Amino acid sequence: MRTTPTRRRRLGTTFAATAALAFAGFGAAAHADAAAPSSARTTWTATPCAIPKHKGELACDSFRVTGGLTAFQKQRAARTGVTPKAADAATPSGYGPSDLRSAYGLTSAASAKGAGETIAIVDAYDDPNAAADLAQYRSYYGLPACTTSNGCFKKVGQTGSTTSLPSADSGWAEEESLDLDMASAICPNCSILLVEAKSATMANLGTAVNEAATLGAKYISNSYGGSESSSDTSYDSSYFNHPGVAITVSAGDGGYGAEYPAASKYVTAVGGTALSTSSTTTRGWTETVWKTSSTEGTGSGCSAYDAKPTWQTDTGCSRRTVSDVAAVADPATGVSVYDSYGVTAGWYTFGGTSASSPIIAGVYALAGTPSSGSYPAKFPYTAAGTSALNDVTSGNNGTCATSYLCTARSGYDGPTGWGTPQGTSAFTG
Repeated sequence: MRTTPTRRRRLGTTFAATAALAFAGFGAAAHADAAAPSSARTTWTATPCAIPKHKGELACDSFRVTGGLTAFQKQRAARTGVTPKAADAATPSGYGPSDLRSAYGLTSAASAKGAGETIAIVDAYDDPNAAADLAQYRSYYGLPACTTSNGCFKKVGQTGSTTSLPSADSGWAEEESLDLDMASAICPNCSILLVEAKSATMANLGTAVNEAATLGAKYISNSYGGSESSSDTSYDSSYFNHPGVAITVSAGDGGYGAEYPAASKYVTAVGGTALSTSSTTTRGWTETVWKTSSTEGTGSGCSAYDAKPTWQTDTGCSRRTVSDVAAVADPATGVSVYDSYGVTAGWYTFGGTSASSPIIAGVYALAGTPSSGSYPAKFPYTAAGTSALNDVTSGNNGTCATSYLCTARSGYDGPTGWGTPQGTSAFTG
C-alpha cells in the first residue's frame, strides 16, 4: 500500500495542472457551455503552502487557478453570452455560496440555522489580512457581517492568544482565505474561530486543534496533511480524540493513497469531486471523482497504521479507510475566494480538498451540535445518513488492487465515501 500520496509536494517540487472541462453534466440544454470556446482550458498551480516550508512540516491541500475558464465561467458565458477574462481579479470566477448551497441541498438550512455555532479553522502561520478579506467575501455575497467587533470572528494563535500570533506566510494566507470563505458560504450564520499554529508541524497543528476544542468550537476544519507514520496513533489520542466535536480533514490532493490526519479514526475524512450543473438530473447538479492525473486528484485508500473505527465495515481494508464523505475539490470546477496578502488583492478560484473540508464542517454546523460523547465521523454511516447523501458513482483517483478504494461505485467507496451532502440529515446524530 502506497503511503506517500503527497510525495510530489514533500520533495519540494512544484506542480501545474491543465485540464479540459469534459465532465458529466456539460453538454445539453439550459446550463450547457455551448457558448464557451471549445478550446478554453483551465490551468492551475499548487499554492505555496502545498510545499512544506521546513522538514517535518505538513502541506496544505489547495490549488489556485491561473488561467483559462473555470466551469462556472463557462456556464455563465452560456447564460449571458459574455465570456469573462481568464483571471479577472475584479470579480469572482468560481462557485459562490448560492451555487454550493444549491448543489448540496442547503439553501433553506443556511438561511435558518447556524446561529450560536462556531466553526474553527486550523491552519499554520498568520494571515494578517484574514479579517479584512473575510469581510470582503461576505459583503460581496450579501452574507451577514462576521467581524471581530461584532464577536462573530476571532483569530488566535495556538495558545489562544489574540496578540501572540505566528509569523505571517503568504502561502498559508491563501489557504486561510479559502477555508474561511467556504465555512462562510455554507453556514453564514455561524461564528468563525481561526486558530493559527506557529508552524505546520503535526505537534503545532495538533495543539491548535486542541485549543479550538478548548475554546468551545464543535466543528473544526483541517485542510492539510502528509505521509503517514508510526506516530499517528499517538497523534490520534493527543490531538484528535474530542468526543462531541466534528473534526473534518482533507483527504489529500495527490491521488490514490492515504495521508494523515485524514486517516485518523476520530475525524471525518473528506474526499473531493468535480461538480457541474446538469439539466438531466432532478438535483440540477452532477459529480464525479476528482482526478486530473495519476499524481493529482482526491486522496483515498487504506491506512497503514490507524485502526478501523467500529462504524466502518468495508471489507477491503482491515484498517481505517479514507474517505467518509466528499464535496467539490476539482480546481476546474473550483470555488471563488477573496485574498489580498502576498498577491494582487482580488478574486481567485481555488480547488483541492482544502475546499471540501471546511464545506463539510459547515454542513455539520448546520446540522446542529453533536451529542456529548459522540463521534460525528460515524453519523454518515447510519442508515439515515447513507440515504441522505448524493451517491457519487463514476470516476477514479488512480489504480489499486481493491477497486472500490480508488474507484467510485454505488454505495461506499474510497474517493467519495458515502457521497456528498444532500441537506443536513446525514450529519446529525
